[in-house]
Amino acid sequence: MPSVCFYFQVHQPYRLRRYTFFDMGQNHFYEDNDSNREILRKVAQKCYLPMNQLLMEQIEESKGRFKAAFSLTGTVLDQLEAWAPEVIESFQALAATGCVEFLSETDAHSLAFLYSAEEFRGQVAQHDARIEELFGQKPQVFRNTELIYSNDLAKCAEDMGYKAVLAEGADHILGWRSPNYVYQPASCSKIKLLLKNYRLSDDIAFRFSNKQWPEFPLTAEKFAAWVHEAGMAAGDVLNLFMDYETFGEHHGESTGIFQFMKALPDCVLNHPDFDFRTPSEVADSYAPVASLDIPHYVSWADAARDLSAWVGNDLQNDAIEAAYRLEPRVKALHNADMLRTWRRLQTSDHFYYMCIRSDDAVHKYFNPYGSPYNAYINYMNVLGDFELTLQKMEEEGGKPGWQPAPGSLA
Repeated sequence: MPSVCFYFQVHQPYRLRRYTFFDMGQNHFYEDNDSNREILRKVAQKCYLPMNQLLMEQIEESKGRFKAAFSLTGTVLDQLEAWAPEVIESFQALAATGCVEFLSETDAHSLAFLYSAEEFRGQVAQHDARIEELFGQKPQVFRNTELIYSNDLAKCAEDMGYKAVLAEGADHILGWRSPNYVYQPASCSKIKLLLKNYRLSDDIAFRFSNKQWPEFPLTAEKFAAWVHEAGMAAGDVLNLFMDYETFGEHHGESTGIFQFMKALPDCVLNHPDFDFRTPSEVADSYAPVASLDIPHYVSWADAARDLSAWVGNDLQNDAIEAAYRLEPRVKALHNADMLRTWRRLQTSDHFYYMCIRSDDAVHKYFNPYGSPYNAYINYMNVLGDFELTLQKMEEEGGKPGWQPAPGSLA
């Protein structure tokens, strides 16, 4: 019986305010909270609340046969708790159905795995504790930031006790193989690998409202037929992974995206051989068909599906290496405010804004800066002030329990 596995990434970064050289040493407020609040509230109204209600209705109408999974980053949870707590409540209602799974990831949506094993494990533990507290689930499946994956990541996730890890089903890592099976990561003995079917996923996430696409308009009946055809031809599971903001934000309500998603579960379940399962249920249900060796990093970003969206040029590398060089000094202070601020400065979006690519249409959509260079200068000014604050605390006795003045940090 082929399964369909929906996974939705829910993320909003803390965008930095315009921060100049002359602000350094004078102003320690780094984040553009007016913009962050406005964007968060807008996306909550356009996407999170209506989609959560739609999924709840689908779960109820299907008597629990429809299932899905979410990964909510720590940065979006912080913003939801501050500015849209009703969204947290709606996710909690979904959790209570028993049909929705919440996954693990780095709390700051960071690239910590690439730079610091200690920091990576710390963020993951922080995120898991938060998910368990909010939604009553201890995450069983790991999803790294932006689906960044390699053999080493899989081994680390296995050592941390996860039963499965997610990755992009990119052509250059699969070759002749299909993404529609469960695999065993190379050098691992227990953990399972679930690969995104990027063609079907991107039909929804990127092509749904494209009137130049030969398959436009995409109906639930048409898409379900593609799912049935792919599953029956070869495969155990079709993993449909995408940003949650696909619904109502990237594709507005007027495109018919909500009607599409409302009709899709029934269209899929009309075929008696198909069901919906969460990632942990997929891992429990299907044995690996083969070992898959992925020694080099792969991600779900851009056509290259590598790390170049975040660490592909000198600006990005200089910024991120400067941030991680501060780790021992930040942690030596044992100061929760400094640690929180430093972790927010690790969020991968900051480095994504510095990307220089020819295929930059997607980057421009998400980028609040006029150019990668502007993003770099702004970030380095903020990081420079953060380091000055760090130095002052070190000089003035920043010891365990010492706190900066209220509101002095972002």
